[in-house]
Order: sequence, then C-alpha cells, then structure tokens
Amino acid sequence: MKIPKTWTFKNEEVAKNFDNHVREQLPWYDLATKAIIHIARHYIPQEGLVYDLGASTGNIGNSLKDIMKDRDCKFVALEKEKSMIDMYQCDFGEIYEQDIKNYAYNNYDVGICFLTLMFIEPKYRRQLLDTLYDKLNVGGALIIFDKQESDHGYFGLINYRLTLAEKAKHVKSYKDIIDKELSLQGIQRQIDAKLLEPYNPKLFFKFSDFVGYVIEK
Repeated sequence: MKIPKTWTFKNEEVAKNFDNHVREQLPWYDLATKAIIHIARHYIPQEGLVYDLGASTGNIGNSLKDIMKDRDCKFVALEKEKSMIDMYQCDFGEIYEQDIKNYAYNNYDVGICFLTLMFIEPKYRRQLLDTLYDKLNVGGALIIFDKQESDHGYFGLINYRLTLAEKAKHVKSYKDIIDKELSLQGIQRQIDAKLLEPYNPKLFFKFSDFVGYVIEK
C-alpha cells in the first residue's frame, strides 16, 4: 500500500488495505483484540447494548458477535469515514456513518474505543469521555486501547525504539515506517495519561507507548 503524504481514512487505498496494514504496523494488534474481547465478555449482560467507537472494517464486531448473539444484545458500530464503511465486514448489528464526538448515545453496557482517541482532536476528548462515562450503565465498562504519550528522558527514547523494532520485523520496507510516521503529523496525537484519571482507569495492556485501560461504573 502506498502511504498517503497526509494520513487519512478517506483514502480508498488505505481502506482497502487497512487490515493488512494495521497488522504490519502494529504486530500486537490481534493480541490486543483478544484481550479486549476477553474483558468485554465479562461486562456484556443479557440484552445489553454494545458500542464500537471507530469501527474501521469490523474487527471488534466480528470478534464479539457470537457472544452478543448468545446474550441477545444490540450492537451499534460507529465509523465516520464512508471509505471504511464500504469495507466493513461484520454481519451483526448496525453500522452508522457517524463521528463519535457528535453521536446521541443511549445508555449502554460496553463501549470499545480501539485505536480511536488518538485521532480525535485533543480539545474534544474530555467532553467525549464525560459523555461516554455519563451514559455508561452501572456495572458496565468502557474499554480504551490507544497510544499514550511517551515517558520523558532516555527511557522514553528506549520505549519508542521498542515500537520501531517490532514494526521493523513485519514491514516489507523500513521506508514504510518512516513514511507512515511523517504522514501522521498533526493527524494522530497520543493521549495524555492524565486524561483518563478522573474515571479511575484500570491498566490491562502495555507495550511501548500502546496501552489498554478499562473504565468501570
């Protein structure tokens, strides 16, 4: 896949090659997915409502659909880019072309935000999280997996290189790594760990700068 000069999910080539690309750039993607599904099944009740916030091509929906079918759940996937929706592959629940910042949420039981917040402008993140927490049912969970700001100093550099080392094992060309990093300028901005502190997050995954948290209510 040719990396666009400025990264966008509107790009048809990005959408068509997304599944392969994300696994090349993030070799732990499938492991993270399995961890998210394992956690989600502990919070999904009978006849519950599950949101996939930034659904891309349907990875979460496909991974969760058997559990949701067994529990007679409603599943709503939100994805703002039509090019990604055109590649959406999950045959369970509903998919809406919708920016998660502006959606009118119902009370829900499980929300999954997988590699999404880092593409939301920082000025909107607090309001979005406040809304998601407010609409979360007691006993439910919001699962967030994202890229977090690096530690400072020498260890921060070591941590960043850990990501590069893993990517280098899987991409066909090192140039793809550099091109992708440069294309993300101003598009992808890591989350600040302090952003989640008001919701008492529980850490369940960490590899380099990528982290997974559970927020309970």
